[in-house]
Amino acid sequence: MDVDWKTVIIGLVLAIVLGVILGAVLGEWGGTIGYLLATIYVGYTVGGDYMNGAIHGALVGIVAAIIGGIIVLVLLGAAGEGGLAAIGLVGIIIGAILNGIIGAIGGVIGTVIASR
Repeated sequence: MDVDWKTVIIGLVLAIVLGVILGAVLGEWGGTIGYLLATIYVGYTVGGDYMNGAIHGALVGIVAAIIGGIIVLVLLGAAGEGGLAAIGLVGIIIGAILNGIIGAIGGVIGTVIASR
């Protein structure tokens, strides 16, 4: 299986944009809904079987969590909160796992929608 990086990058941009917008509008769960919608798009676009959609969706979720976490760590470091940055690293790992799971679910949903 080859990774369709173009679709992953488009999904990544969508995940970040939708996560920020929906997070501002809907609060805490808005970001999660944004990730889910973006990964549904990825699963729909990438085609193939369920595993292909799950892998591509998980990639989007994991990479988006890492990028978002790094941005937060940089902002905490700039604010002089070095102790919080160490806690933030654990948060990145947990976020990558959770967003990977959400992304895989979204990718499978998108693949199911595309197959109908």
